[in-house]
Amino acid sequence: MKTDSKEPWILCGYNTFAKQGAKGLKIEVLAKEVNINKSSFYHHFVDLDIFVGFLLDYHLEQAKLIALKEILCKNVVPDLLNLLLEFKIDLLFNRQLRINRTEKQFKACFEKSNKIVGEAILEIWAEMLGLDDNSNLAKIVLNLTIENFYLQITEETLTYEWLESYMTELKKMTTEFNKNATKKLSLNGNV
Repeated sequence: MKTDSKEPWILCGYNTFAKQGAKGLKIEVLAKEVNINKSSFYHHFVDLDIFVGFLLDYHLEQAKLIALKEILCKNVVPDLLNLLLEFKIDLLFNRQLRINRTEKQFKACFEKSNKIVGEAILEIWAEMLGLDDNSNLAKIVLNLTIENFYLQITEETLTYEWLESYMTELKKMTTEFNKNATKKLSLNGNV
């Protein structure tokens, strides 16, 4: 006889949260999805608040896994883009955290996961933007990009083509900014 575990609940809840947010977490609906009696849910988690805590912990573990894989990326295009698509549900989960960050626990998890992932890609990020010599500016641009990124993505639009276009536009913007900043400095006699 197969023993019951928390994993099917967590995976189903994680996927549901990623697509619908916390409002989509209904015990009866989850029980139907995992095809397990809802009494099993109460046995493992007691209530939805505790369950959400498990989902947030799972998300932070996923962020650590993503960071480990990001370190292996040689470049943003195509390596990082392919990795992001591999973890599409995790990105959508993080998007829900951002949307619902008025909730203290969601905000904290959003910030922690972004820090974990952001630190892992900062080097190739700075390289892509031509900011190898200015990691502070690269970090600022990354933080702004993360905000903007989560405002734009949806399950339907999160594709390789969209990601590539997004990164191309970001690189153009940064290049143009650098050109204008250099031009102003030289006009002022500071270069």
